[in-house]
Amino acid sequence: MIFFPFNDYWWFYICFSGFILALLALDLGVFHKKTHEVSFKEASIWTSVWISLALTFNILFYFYALHQFSTNEIYTSIGGFDAKNQAKTSALEFLTGLFVEKSLAIDNIFVFAVVFSYFGIPKKYQHQILFWGVIGALVFRAIFIAMGSILMQYHWVVLFFGALLILTGIKMFFAGTQAQNLENNFIIKQLKKIFRVHPRIEGQKFFLLKNGQIYVTPLFLALIFLELSDIIFAVDSVPAIFAITKEPMIVFTSNIFAILGLRSMYFMLAGVMDRFSFIKYGLASVLIFVGLKMVWLNEAFGGKFPIVWSLLIISVLIGSSILLSIVIDNRKKRRK
Repeated sequence: MIFFPFNDYWWFYICFSGFILALLALDLGVFHKKTHEVSFKEASIWTSVWISLALTFNILFYFYALHQFSTNEIYTSIGGFDAKNQAKTSALEFLTGLFVEKSLAIDNIFVFAVVFSYFGIPKKYQHQILFWGVIGALVFRAIFIAMGSILMQYHWVVLFFGALLILTGIKMFFAGTQAQNLENNFIIKQLKKIFRVHPRIEGQKFFLLKNGQIYVTPLFLALIFLELSDIIFAVDSVPAIFAITKEPMIVFTSNIFAILGLRSMYFMLAGVMDRFSFIKYGLASVLIFVGLKMVWLNEAFGGKFPIVWSLLIISVLIGSSILLSIVIDNRKKRRK
């Protein structure tokens, strides 16, 4: 049963989207109006702000769900329906979905670093690229989620994406850890065939008019590459959260909050990402776990694997990979 169907809560999507756009406008128009290099302190503060907003929303969502489940005749007429327990489950689904999306977003952060390095994007311009990258990601994620909410009603689709997540996780386990080289990347080559590329960065400009012709700058190419990369990542992340919950509202809101914090998380972790050498194993394990939920565990547990167990397992997988990375890194430093 879908407790928050789109037809009944279309107004929420409009209000929530308006709220998010207002926050982004405030971010770019006020706090980042002047181009500058984002410091670790500033990134940490913004990371805390976005996480606090997500957790505040989670609390408000719990009380709203509790009110709806306790007063709406649709739910009160169901024999044995426990309003408090269902509200708690819905809130935990949001929290687990947020944690999964935040964890999988770490892959995006590594891509950010590689792309900015390849195109030689100065740190003071990186925030602008990521801002517009987030806008595009929000639009594409909304489309993916809308499609997913329809497709995931078919059992064979659930099995297909579950198997895809398991295979992706296994591939990630055995993938090499060497730095990526974008010089021969297919997407980069095609972009350079499509656009006239100006060889130098000209301030914050994405486009440049020269000799009557329009050129794109390296900033624009970096933005397009990041957008295309996010679409590829969405193939894994959107089905992963549908393994946690079938509620489109929870999938949408948890995805949005996870994406909003990507920029600040990147600037906070940019200088220490090389220390998390074992994080890919944690991410791979999460993908395999949620894939197993889709193809086997949910059915084995009567249609829904316990959400508390899911949150605990995912937390242990990611937490242990981070802890192991830090321990190994510290040992290497002592040996030097």
